[in-house]
Amino acid sequence: MDNIVLSLLVDNTSGVLSRVSGLFSRRGYNIDSVTVGVTENPAYSRMTVAVSGDNASLSQIKKQLNKLEDVVEIVELEPGKSVCRELVLVKVRSDKDTRQDIMSIANIFRANIVDVSKGSMIIELTGATSKCEAFLGLLDGFEIIELVRTGLTGLVRGQRQD
Repeated sequence: MDNIVLSLLVDNTSGVLSRVSGLFSRRGYNIDSVTVGVTENPAYSRMTVAVSGDNASLSQIKKQLNKLEDVVEIVELEPGKSVCRELVLVKVRSDKDTRQDIMSIANIFRANIVDVSKGSMIIELTGATSKCEAFLGLLDGFEIIELVRTGLTGLVRGQRQD
């Protein structure tokens, strides 16, 4: 099973996300993660879709996406040729005995502590998926109260070729 990350430039109109995700669900493909946001040009949004499948399925996905009239451009974000990041917010139960240990783990990963209360703390981490997974693995011995991940987003390295 291969994994790819596709960066789609799409029209910034209502229903585009629904049409793109509908294409995946109608054909039985699973989306591993999807993020969407407006670009430097408010007429367009950038949609980053992480998907897994065999080579034939992934090729078919790209062909089907190209047929959608809302899709302006599709770029595969290849490892080494692009920068992909994810944001994780995790709320961890903490008290005076565990707080310092949790802060030490956060510091190792250059994570930010964005909230501290009497019984918990919220940590923000941005990085590659592997970094996020490693961080969460080290928090395994602590009670995670809540966790949210944005999914991947990314750009191709270097100057844009027009």
